[in-house]
Amino acid sequence: MRVRFWGTRGSIPVSLTWRDVRDRLVQVLLKANGAALDTPEKAYAFAERHLDFSLTHTFGGHTSCVEFEPGGDEYFVCDMGSGARAFGAHVLARQAGKPATINVFLSHVHWDHIMGFPFFGPAYSSRCRIRVYGCNDVVEEALRRQQDPPSFPVPFSQLAAPIEFFTLEPGTACEVSGVTVTPWLQLHAGDSFGFRFEAGGRTLVYSTDSEHRLAQDELARFAENFRAADLVIFDAMYSLADSISVKADWGHSSNVVGVELCQLARARRLALFHHEPVNSDAAIERILKETQRLEQLTRGVEALEVIAAYDGLEIDL
Repeated sequence: MRVRFWGTRGSIPVSLTWRDVRDRLVQVLLKANGAALDTPEKAYAFAERHLDFSLTHTFGGHTSCVEFEPGGDEYFVCDMGSGARAFGAHVLARQAGKPATINVFLSHVHWDHIMGFPFFGPAYSSRCRIRVYGCNDVVEEALRRQQDPPSFPVPFSQLAAPIEFFTLEPGTACEVSGVTVTPWLQLHAGDSFGFRFEAGGRTLVYSTDSEHRLAQDELARFAENFRAADLVIFDAMYSLADSISVKADWGHSSNVVGVELCQLARARRLALFHHEPVNSDAAIERILKETQRLEQLTRGVEALEVIAAYDGLEIDL
């Protein structure tokens, strides 16, 4: 199973400002002072060996959109945030005019998780079939309403692709084109749902926009959804201090709780996700390093690999 991240930010899309670019250039120039970088090859090698990820890359600015390939000809994607535009371009380029079936799983219908759908290229192609799955009973209404005038110039009724809607039952496993899907209710305003996907002997968990209480019995019960997962994509928007104080009841979790849940579940890999939009790349990289250190200090028999998701990241499970 291959996983591709097309959007990893929370709440609202963000982009680098000119100040961000300038400050990076200044830091790079200072670090490269005295180095004889007189060819592109030397410059690339220096960047690879001596510069932090936050200077050579970006975690990106698109909101939630994660594709996974379980095998077979159909596409599978979680959420339609602003990253859906790039995902749609990928689908159309890859298909090169051939028909496609795209299975969309919506965690919930807050705007940052559906805002990319009006710009999703396959929705405008009669050769593409789109099947939308969710547990909220307002999924179809939400997607239609955001395209109604005056919000958008193309109403939902004019989309060329045939679009079907399916309501899933929380706590009940079902099969979608060879993939076993189990959704569950999460703590979030308006109700959000996590998904456990199982196919080809691999398990992917997508759990975003979920707040967790620190009571051990509640954490243990929730961890069952993550049991032995190969990859858990987890809402780590806030610090633990913020999530239990000034941002309590805001519907999001922290890196600390993500580590605890995955350790309880004996999951193999944790991807920090739904990054706080005000956090810079350097801040997210710092959080990642702190989380990796926390995992080392609290590690049991088995290690948990901790990464931070970024736009463009691909993982083979």
